[in-house]
Amino acid sequence: MQFVFGTRLRRWLLPWLLALAALANLAYPMYVHFDFTHSPDTRSYLRMAAGRFDSVRVTHRYRVLVPAAAAVVAAPISRVYGHIWPQRPAGLWPLRFAFYLVNCLLLAAAAACWFNAARLTAASSEAAALAMLAVLTSRWAVYAAGLPLTDSLYLLIFGLGYYGFRRGPAGSWALVLALLLGPLAKESFVFLVPWLLWYGRSSLPWHRQLVALAGGVAALVLVHSFVDARVGAPATQSVSNALEHVGNITYSIRRAASAKGLGELLSIFGFFILIPPIAVWLVKDQKIPPLFGILGAAEVALLAVVAVHMLLSGDLGRMGYLAAPVFCTALALVFTHWRRLHWFQ
Repeated sequence: MQFVFGTRLRRWLLPWLLALAALANLAYPMYVHFDFTHSPDTRSYLRMAAGRFDSVRVTHRYRVLVPAAAAVVAAPISRVYGHIWPQRPAGLWPLRFAFYLVNCLLLAAAAACWFNAARLTAASSEAAALAMLAVLTSRWAVYAAGLPLTDSLYLLIFGLGYYGFRRGPAGSWALVLALLLGPLAKESFVFLVPWLLWYGRSSLPWHRQLVALAGGVAALVLVHSFVDARVGAPATQSVSNALEHVGNITYSIRRAASAKGLGELLSIFGFFILIPPIAVWLVKDQKIPPLFGILGAAEVALLAVVAVHMLLSGDLGRMGYLAAPVFCTALALVFTHWRRLHWFQ
């Protein structure tokens, strides 16, 4: 029993604490200095956490889990916040701090999933930890952790899904969590469901996945009913809003084809994004076994799901960061086998 607990401690708690420490440092300036006047998304989630849904865009209105958690965390914080930081006026500061805490915790959990998924591809623990930290240096990780947004939960859903696929039957709990929380995390979760059902079937049979998914959809229906009744919105409004996102496809393609859009894509993971393609070129040039032989159709399909998110959202960089589980694994494999690449010696 003690050995099993120690193994799980190293497998989950240590990478989670490492990611949490990194995020707490990186995201703190964003939480303190961000200008909320030009960010309608953050203002929407702050209003939701304060219990106000009347002026919230329908796109954000039903993503209640992170704002609700922030509201719970903010309740005790608001009593002492002014004593610790008297220079900051009362009002939304405790709520912003609560979002910062909740998002750091959730994104660190997602990073722990990336770490463990990479380890399941035979990457070393040191390489997986280094790759995890490299992925967390992205500006989108700083945004997701430091601002009143709900991206951290959706990143956790992707991390759980990929870990569950890699882990096999022992990772079925991760797929169950992803299917239960996914519908409430983001409406575009519907595009991840086919990937989970197909590639997760070796970890969790379809009928059990469908039961978990039914629970998540039922929770979403209840949230829709509650919020719509509170703001007096018709039930068809969310359907109309979803269809409007189809119009973003043309804009996204044009943006990706522009110099600015290409720069946005290349900056998702910073200069680390250059390492895997360089490693592929070096391996091919040296005629040695491929570094990424263990990666295959599942990773390509998951990247296709991310591409759909990018096209529908129009926010290429922010949605592109959903590829973090696959990129972290690829980076960990390069760091594990770097000695095989003569260029690095």
